[in-house]
Amino acid sequence: MPLNQPPQAAPLLDDERTYRLEANGLQLGIREWGDPEAPPLVLLHGLRGYSATWRALARDLRDHVRLVAIDQRGRGASDWDPNRNYYTDAYLADLVTVVDALDLRRFMLLGHSMGGTVAYVYAATYPERLAGLIVEDIAPGSSIAGAGAERIRREMASLPDDFPDWAAARLYWRSKRAGLADAAIEERLAESLIEKAGRIAWRYDAAGIRETRLDLDPDRVVDLWPVVDRIRVPTLIVRGGASDFCPSDVVAQMEERNEAIAAVSVPGASHYVHDDAPDIYARHISDFLSPRLRPDGWKDVEATRQATRSQE
Repeated sequence: MPLNQPPQAAPLLDDERTYRLEANGLQLGIREWGDPEAPPLVLLHGLRGYSATWRALARDLRDHVRLVAIDQRGRGASDWDPNRNYYTDAYLADLVTVVDALDLRRFMLLGHSMGGTVAYVYAATYPERLAGLIVEDIAPGSSIAGAGAERIRREMASLPDDFPDWAAARLYWRSKRAGLADAAIEERLAESLIEKAGRIAWRYDAAGIRETRLDLDPDRVVDLWPVVDRIRVPTLIVRGGASDFCPSDVVAQMEERNEAIAAVSVPGASHYVHDDAPDIYARHISDFLSPRLRPDGWKDVEATRQATRSQE
């Protein structure tokens, strides 16, 4: 790809469908794959993510589940919040509204990073609705302290308002995600940026999200330890073996404190496990989901723990 050419958007899968739903005064973008009658898996992306980030996973899972990916408020095809309300309680309210609107009375939930925080809180609050929970690379304290949290704060503080051309935008993403494959970089360019008035601008509410992330209201920051301790839903944590965001010792402590939780670590993967190791990631997700898809497997916590341990 020439450095200053616009990115080529990844082709849609043949069963990919998009639409919008009203939630709490905003229109939210929804992206689906798979049979609408199959067991549903709801997908929540991270801080600067987008629903299409799950396309590779959908390619592997769509024969078995219905995948429902949400563009969280301020991102993708969703409205920007005029009040810049980008806190966990707002994302949680949106998730509650979406799953109710889609009549998902029983489903599985997967969240990455920021989406993982929302997923933890949902699981602790509405356990009767979930058949299983998967969280990618976030643990209690991850967003508050540590190398990963500092990295993200630096990125948000130095975030350019826009770029003069696609070459500058491409170099920016490459500098921030040096380990990503070229295809993943191109996807980020296509999904997170747009040409506007001769400049390359962010598709998402960069200013609002940056403001929330750098000037946190401490009363709205979730302490995840009490939340994690309340979870009774079979839970799989997938962490990157090279992640700077999700410490292995904290994940081990989570497993010790809560028997519903099992964890796997993907060697060499960063905070973005689903980008860095998509095939291994999909295999872990599939192995976890398999017993959940059986009528007798919805609450089989021990089977989940044994299955994940056998992969390590």
